[in-house]
Amino acid sequence: MHQSPVATSLSARVSAFLLSGAVLLSSCGGSPPTPKGDAARIDAELVANLDPNDARVVGQAVNAFGFNLFAKVADGKENTVTSPLSVAVMLAMVLAGANGDTATEMAKVLHLGDRRDVRVGALLRRLAETDQVTLSVADALWADQGRPFEADYLAFVRKTFGATVEEGDLGSPKTADAIDAWADKNTNGLIREIAADLGLPNPDAALVLLNAVYFLGEWTKKFDPALTTPQPFTLAGGSKVSVPTMHMSGQKFRYTEGDGFRMLRLPYGKNGRYGMEVLLPDDGNTLPRMLGSLNADRWRSAVDGLNEQVFDEIALPRFELRWKAELGGPLQQLGMGRAFDPNRADFRAMSPQNPCLGTVVHKTYIRADENGTEAAAVTGGVMVTSAKVQQTLFLVDRPFAFTISDRETGTILFLGAVTDPRG
Repeated sequence: MHQSPVATSLSARVSAFLLSGAVLLSSCGGSPPTPKGDAARIDAELVANLDPNDARVVGQAVNAFGFNLFAKVADGKENTVTSPLSVAVMLAMVLAGANGDTATEMAKVLHLGDRRDVRVGALLRRLAETDQVTLSVADALWADQGRPFEADYLAFVRKTFGATVEEGDLGSPKTADAIDAWADKNTNGLIREIAADLGLPNPDAALVLLNAVYFLGEWTKKFDPALTTPQPFTLAGGSKVSVPTMHMSGQKFRYTEGDGFRMLRLPYGKNGRYGMEVLLPDDGNTLPRMLGSLNADRWRSAVDGLNEQVFDEIALPRFELRWKAELGGPLQQLGMGRAFDPNRADFRAMSPQNPCLGTVVHKTYIRADENGTEAAAVTGGVMVTSAKVQQTLFLVDRPFAFTISDRETGTILFLGAVTDPRG
């Protein structure tokens, strides 16, 4: 079995708000714009022969996984912000090192057809082909000194994900500090720490996988700060609080009515390729009930039904939220049990030490104001061994959900629920 030392420098650039990471520990026994930053490192020849629709197909897989995961972590009663793209890409890198039933289970949960699906690289390149918003995607691996890893696995994550690989002592505070510095740099200081969430430093750690996505978009039609005023917002329990609420009048946006909710799309940039879809439950409906009936297909159907309409008034609370959850339990509930089981996991395609997945932690950030949106997420995994809305009004004055998506590939970058805009 051929083994390769890990020795390339980490130069992952991401000013972003999405960061995923996984740590592998000792063995278990068992003509669009040219992609910028890390997307440019994805092997162009590897994805050149793929069908143009492949990016959209993988985007749909990300969405399906994202809604399934969201259903496990969100109850509609508390603020929740997730990044389907971030978690899916990090887990796809882990999946690339899986074999047998472990790979089959993970691929099914991620809605991917192959343990090493090069179409993921096509999606990442396609997402980065924009100059309308600031968006970049980065992946990085930190390998523990002296640990053996399969050369073909490292080559695949380099070519498909554009990943950089760094070697270091994962039991050393110095390496943990370097990982934190990467997170800080690649999120513009919004997510400054990830090592502690991953249990680092840890002398038993073998490999750290990180994914970062940066998104910064300005509204195509900005809200006038002078019109932002305190307005009542009804919380889930029925009580009202006063929150800064942005207003806009007489503007045309894409809008539709779904089963139990209304959807308004607020675009970013000049051509609106990226946008925020605000999903507001109908009067008499609740956010938990709406989320309980929402999935990727229903979301896609609503997006496909968006039509332009002029609104007399739009009101949206200004909000800034941070959120954190442990995802190991939800992922196992979705069917990824073998990956977490030291007696059944098979990651020998990654390393002859056969690590297995332990904990997965997801940390997120989002801010929406009069100018636009910043959003961030950190996903860390540890692999171990042993008010009534009229037809022309859209007043967001109660708990609501949102997505941030790409119109061209249909991929959801962020999916969340806002129950209290005060954070």
